[in-house]
Amino acid sequence: MAHTLDLESIVEAFSGKNVGMGVDEKALISTLGNSHKDHRKLFRKASKNFFVEDEQRAFEKCHDQFVKHLKLEFSRFNNAVVMWSMHPWERDARVVKKALKKGDECYSLIVEVACTRSSEDLLGARKAYHSLFDQSMEEDIASNIHGSRRKLLVGLVSAYRYEGNKVKDDSAKSDAKILAEAVASPGEKAIENDEVVRILSTRSKLHLQQLYKHFNQIKGSDLLAGVSDSSLLNDALLCLLKPSVYFSKILNASLNKDADKGTKKWLTRVFVTRADHSDEMKDIAEEYNQRYGETLAQNIQEKIRGNYRDFLLTLLSKSN
Repeated sequence: MAHTLDLESIVEAFSGKNVGMGVDEKALISTLGNSHKDHRKLFRKASKNFFVEDEQRAFEKCHDQFVKHLKLEFSRFNNAVVMWSMHPWERDARVVKKALKKGDECYSLIVEVACTRSSEDLLGARKAYHSLFDQSMEEDIASNIHGSRRKLLVGLVSAYRYEGNKVKDDSAKSDAKILAEAVASPGEKAIENDEVVRILSTRSKLHLQQLYKHFNQIKGSDLLAGVSDSSLLNDALLCLLKPSVYFSKILNASLNKDADKGTKKWLTRVFVTRADHSDEMKDIAEEYNQRYGETLAQNIQEKIRGNYRDFLLTLLSKSN
């Protein structure tokens, strides 16, 4: 009976029976670390998902997928700590570089950095990019991305937005009309419209909030629900207008039981890149609670294991 309990504890510690992330290091130390070699043999024979028996050579060998699984799960905590240790500017610079290496499906990361940071922090990320990669962020984006997306992304990362509290309402209303016409134009993608790029890449966030109100009045519908011709444009609008909604959706996707390996990695990125700003993380956690009917802390507690879970909860506690 003791063997059965120990085996269950080991499998649970490896996240083998659940859809969670991370490993329970303390449980592995107390059970696997203290186990006898015969006990470990029993574990290997009983764990068909982890091991396969080579009958000809009389031993149990690890499935390649199990080895990959363990490397990934053990690395989550390490990667989070390394990222947290970096200067925030370096973190953002490396996120942009990674997006360029990964290609189309990751260009939203560039939008995320460009549209959710303050003017000074975005400028800092561009300085860090110089130091790390011996070229400018704008240059690298322009060299690797083509077409209408290049124009928008270069514009967004080049921005140094006004952050004062003054907004010219007539200008915001005029911009709202321009955006409404661009979104409604048949056969034309709004992302290809120079005026749309100008508005999104130069206007202050307070100006864009006022534009958002005017757009909704003009069109009688929500701007964020009506733009469908470009995921990058959607991401830019959401990051500029409602960043807490954007990040809560990312967190929910990363914690979903059916999330793929890449999507699960979003969890670390959001926590590590947002926890430096306690108000921002607090807004994200509150939005998550309202949107999904459970607290972010509760979901992390239930679905994440070991040191990785404890580290994420520690970062989250900074917002309380």
